[in-house]
Amino acid sequence: MKITTSEIEHVAQLARLSFDPSEIENFTRQLNDILVYVSKLEELDTRRVKPTTHALQLTNALRKDEVRPSLPIEKILSNAPERENGGFVVPKVI
Repeated sequence: MKITTSEIEHVAQLARLSFDPSEIENFTRQLNDILVYVSKLEELDTRRVKPTTHALQLTNALRKDEVRPSLPIEKILSNAPERENGGFVVPKVI
């Protein structure tokens, strides 16, 4: 697959970008170089390689999700500058 300058110009137009003709030629060359490299990678036999989501084996360091009692509302609202009906009063944002 080869990318043409007209495809670069089309994508630039969709993204509302404007480029000089030299920049478009440069992008075309760079993207085609990337596609040539990817096509070389496709030559590798990866049938016995397990798919991975990360290069290193990582485990989640979060605690277990456990139901615990919440703080009392009086304590939560004790430092609120303004409160009303058991909740915080905040400025209206539109």
